[in-house]
Amino acid sequence: MGCNIQQSNKAKKNRHTNISQQKETLITNNIIRSMAITDATFKHYFKGDNQVMARFYNPIEDKSSSEIGSVWMYSASIEAINTILQALKTQKLMGKDSLHNIHYNRYENLLTRLYDNLEYYSGTFEHTSFTQTKDWTVYGVNRGAKKGQAKVAGIENVYDDQQWLIRELLHSYKITDNKHYLKKAEYLTEYVIDGWDSTLDAFGKPNGGIPWGPGYTTKHSCSNGPFISPLIWLYELYKDKNDELTYLYISPTGERIEKKVKKSSYYLQFAKDIYHWQKSKLIRSDGIYDDFLGGCDPDCAVAYEVVNGTTYRANTKLKDVVGPAYSYNTGTMLSGAVDLFRATSNKEYLEDVKSLGKMSFRYFAKESNTLPGYYEYATSGFNNWFNGVLMRAFIDANTYDPNTELYIETFQKNLDYGYEKFAKKNLLPTNLLHGWDPKNADVEGMFQLTFAAEYALLATYEMGKIISTNK
Repeated sequence: MGCNIQQSNKAKKNRHTNISQQKETLITNNIIRSMAITDATFKHYFKGDNQVMARFYNPIEDKSSSEIGSVWMYSASIEAINTILQALKTQKLMGKDSLHNIHYNRYENLLTRLYDNLEYYSGTFEHTSFTQTKDWTVYGVNRGAKKGQAKVAGIENVYDDQQWLIRELLHSYKITDNKHYLKKAEYLTEYVIDGWDSTLDAFGKPNGGIPWGPGYTTKHSCSNGPFISPLIWLYELYKDKNDELTYLYISPTGERIEKKVKKSSYYLQFAKDIYHWQKSKLIRSDGIYDDFLGGCDPDCAVAYEVVNGTTYRANTKLKDVVGPAYSYNTGTMLSGAVDLFRATSNKEYLEDVKSLGKMSFRYFAKESNTLPGYYEYATSGFNNWFNGVLMRAFIDANTYDPNTELYIETFQKNLDYGYEKFAKKNLLPTNLLHGWDPKNADVEGMFQLTFAAEYALLATYEMGKIISTNK
């Protein structure tokens, strides 16, 4: 009997050891594949010391496009490097430092160069918002010929591009402790909050919502949802400090009034306000989010009003909810709900986390008809990048909703299938489960960077599970 017990315990220990080894192998493979895809992307999509990013590359024909990637596409390169750096740091904390020792410095140096060359997308313009007229230096949609000389006025810049950059700047700050990244993130945060529609409705409350950009009137999921999590991260950075700032709001008589507040309160309140605005305006009956609020009345031209002799932007009435639903718009709200629950312990957000996770997987993931056990996500248009945002949200939500483990696994399986079956020059096809399109093998550079970021995020996710189990 005693012998049998010893054999049983030994078998359990061996199984545990085998599982641990499998996880360590998975983590290492994920990081290595993330770096391989990233390195191949920089080799084939980026040209010159100033890192001009081609939008497309065809690995079969070895041909890159003359079209240059937008700032949004360029920001995907920063995300990929951030996720690799985070994975390498986490693996080192777990006592495995070989990859860190070889690669960390070169990726941190690459991150510095990426931010330096990001300035080719920057420019300065004068903007009249709902509360003031001010010069801002922000990032335009398109790359300029020289640093700081990109076109950024009106529709040449959009708020969501600034938000994706804010997210990455804050990630970079957390990873490197370089305060320059934090300073830039807070400056862009002020610019985006300046876009918040603070005009008052008939009940004396702000109309709310952030238009797509200063040259637009429609209010989009993508120009609101992505901002929630960074605002919470800023709140968490300042919640134990007394740092203050001054902001403008509109009084019931229409006056623009300055108010001094603690940064922590300011960031948290705007995170709540934006979350609840989007939830009240754009959630669908099936529990996911539509694209934007449109139906401009009387038209979509930016309108202005004069108050006490000063010109301000005026509210535009919007009456139509417009689709379709994209995975990233639900994903950013899922991540936002996670962060708001962590910051406030308000159970409304926890309920949203569980509902959004379930509903988004039900809607966006479809069982494959040709590959049993696999789930397919839309790959048309920019959906690969959108789906990466959703995967990140599932990982964020896993702390509070263990059901997301099944959703996250579908991304791991799809990446591995695509890499093992179809990788060419360490680059992946647009459709991971069906391979290269024989008629057009061009792939967006941002998709390669998304796949790389997903692999690194999955590595950090697996390490997080091990760390939490060992506590």
